[in-house]
Amino acid sequence: MTIEGWTQTLGAGPLLLIAAAAIIVLLFLIIKLRVHALIALILVSLLTAFATGIPANQVVPVLINGFGTTLGTVALLVGLGAMLGRIVETSGGAKVLAEYLIGVFGEKRAPFALGLASLIFGFPIFFDAGLVVMLPVVFAVAHRLGGGVLRYGLPAAGAFSVMHIFLPPHPGPVSASAFFEANIGLVMIAGLITAIPTWYVTCYLFGLYTGRKLVLPVPAILGEASEDAENNPPRFRTIVGLLLLPLVLIFLNTGLNTLASAGVLPEGAAKEQWFQILRTVGETPVALLIAVLVALFVLGARRGKDAGALEGLLESSLGPVCSVILITGAGGMFGGVLRASGIGQALADVLGDLGIPLILAGFLIAAILRIAQGSATVALTTTAGLIAPGVAMAGLNGMQVAALVIAVAAGSVVVSHVNDSGFWLVGRFFGMDVKTTLKTWTVLETLIGVMGFGIAAAIFLLAGVGG
Repeated sequence: MTIEGWTQTLGAGPLLLIAAAAIIVLLFLIIKLRVHALIALILVSLLTAFATGIPANQVVPVLINGFGTTLGTVALLVGLGAMLGRIVETSGGAKVLAEYLIGVFGEKRAPFALGLASLIFGFPIFFDAGLVVMLPVVFAVAHRLGGGVLRYGLPAAGAFSVMHIFLPPHPGPVSASAFFEANIGLVMIAGLITAIPTWYVTCYLFGLYTGRKLVLPVPAILGEASEDAENNPPRFRTIVGLLLLPLVLIFLNTGLNTLASAGVLPEGAAKEQWFQILRTVGETPVALLIAVLVALFVLGARRGKDAGALEGLLESSLGPVCSVILITGAGGMFGGVLRASGIGQALADVLGDLGIPLILAGFLIAAILRIAQGSATVALTTTAGLIAPGVAMAGLNGMQVAALVIAVAAGSVVVSHVNDSGFWLVGRFFGMDVKTTLKTWTVLETLIGVMGFGIAAAIFLLAGVGG
């Protein structure tokens, strides 16, 4: 959000100090004084806005804008995803799918199976949408096998994060590709080369290691299967179809958009009514709504449940996720204040003249911007715009430019912490407090970024030798 008629007069140094102090105060309030995260985030956001010089009459609008923008993205996804998860879980469907995966891969390979499924689902699906769809299966496997939720949850959540960071058609690599005029096909190849080993090391192996050290109970956020579901569970193919339905619809949206952007579809097709309708059906909230309605019929009405029981089931799904939604929105509020105050832009101006190799500069600038203001998208797009002129003048070949896209994307994901709405989403869904989330999710995301950059740098160097 830009504030009309106001210009930030503080330099990068004071702004960075304010941001650091705000984060320290926030962690102190939540971890040491045990202040509720929602209250702490609102309070620190308010104090930060005043400290950075945002006009008093604009402080509340800035807070509400950051909160509302995040809720606009998260609330419908989490709410509808929780409804779908509750239906699948209480029908016994999640247990059926969990037992099938265990039967195919074996108990010891269950975390790998969940991560592999999430990698596949995560190709067309945004991080938060994929996570809420997979949660009931993750929880069911954890219930069935024991060993705590992190052993199964981190490989799955990490898989969605890796795909979201490195692979088109997700918005980060697509926007960086546009800035650098990169070939999307080469970005896809470089992204896959980066994503798969990165997931295996930083999400799967780290998830197993962390799951052994921290055995956390499976949250009851999605409820438990009923006695009737235990005796009369739904078919495996029914559950797979229900989980695939929103993913297929979302892939329809992203696929049509990619085909139109690439010029594969006839000219003017994107303006046709059929195209717009299909894209709307594939928008994530609409796709999840359709999936919920189908699940209500297939797992509810067709199995003899009356309308009152189904309505009560959906109502019961929203209470547990209310805290997740509000705290995630407040995290977005804090990040919004940091962006509106000009911290990101001030840092970008200072970092723009770094005399270091282009690929390393891209990674470091994106990482510092990410740490400072929380949004991976803002960090990535700001960095891409900043170094795009240098990329254009560097005389790089196609694969080197693709590697640069991956390197900047890697920088934009490191050190997910309290100013990142995703930090709160994962922490609350897995039932972790702030300290535990910092020790698990923050470390995992940082490992993803660092290893992803290492692979991107190797691709860049090898492509330079080959070119």
